[in-house]
Amino acid sequence: MQVQTVDTNQTVSLDATIFESEFKEGLVHQAVCRHLANARSGNSAQKTRSEVNGGGKKPWRQKGTGRARAGTIRSPIWRTGGVTFASKKRDYTQKLPKKMYRAAMRSLVAELNRSGALKVVSDFQIGSPKTREFVQKMNELQLTNALIVMADLGEKEYLSSRNLVDFLVVDIQAIDPVVLLKYENVVITEEALKKLEEKLQ
Repeated sequence: MQVQTVDTNQTVSLDATIFESEFKEGLVHQAVCRHLANARSGNSAQKTRSEVNGGGKKPWRQKGTGRARAGTIRSPIWRTGGVTFASKKRDYTQKLPKKMYRAAMRSLVAELNRSGALKVVSDFQIGSPKTREFVQKMNELQLTNALIVMADLGEKEYLSSRNLVDFLVVDIQAIDPVVLLKYENVVITEEALKKLEEKLQ
């Protein structure tokens, strides 16, 4: 399987076992849900009435004061009391076998290629860390929204693109199902493409 680079029109060979994979929507959905779930911190924690400090003494006597009876200052209806249905720390981590994850990624990149959203470039370099130069480079490629995948993230490319919400430059280790689906186009260098194929074997 072959494809042309968008900058030099050279022919690049693609691994058919990856880029001709059948699109499995359910598997991709599972991989996306797993990634989003694993990104949740789950650190929210509140105290119940049994965990609030104090409250060992009855605030006032049961009768004769004219006030409502109260047994403890830990009561949830008190301002400094516990929380009725207190949230607790929770682990949202989901597990997905490596073979299933790689299959989902193969399915996803193959579908991106079939739809024309995956664009291969021979190289991607910015002369200086200036946003103007990055935008000019994107205009040359006729792209208004894209994820740029490099074999190794360059400092100039990162600095020149970090202020742009419609573009993101990452290295091959940072790609995941969510970031691949977030942008309209995925621009990948030849070197990064080879590493991607090795990663998804």
